[in-house]
Amino acid sequence: MPTPTRITLHRASHVLEVEFDDAVTFRLPAEYLRVHSPSAEVQGHGPGQKVLVAGKIDVGIDAVIPVGNYAVLLKFSDGHESGIFSWEVLHELGRDQAGNWQAYLDALEQAGRSRHA
Repeated sequence: MPTPTRITLHRASHVLEVEFDDAVTFRLPAEYLRVHSPSAEVQGHGPGQKVLVAGKIDVGIDAVIPVGNYAVLLKFSDGHESGIFSWEVLHELGRDQAGNWQAYLDALEQAGRSRHA
């Protein structure tokens, strides 16, 4: 599994930029990371329990905290801080960003919800 060589938080644009040792760089918006958080609060405690998180268009990342040599904890401006983003999760979120984002937008539309608070 690739590991990050650099993680940069761009506060003004609400983007987390992650460069990996496989020469791939992902620019991951805070909103995208928040609604795809690996936390139980978002993913649920078992299959089919994922929660659709809406209204996070303006969310930012307040802090990026290392967790050992395998992950970071992201503290979001809405108070969410329970998701530990492993290197594998960050790489998968970057790799699958376009499909994940479209699926999220489709789910919001189906539920009659919005990205806006």
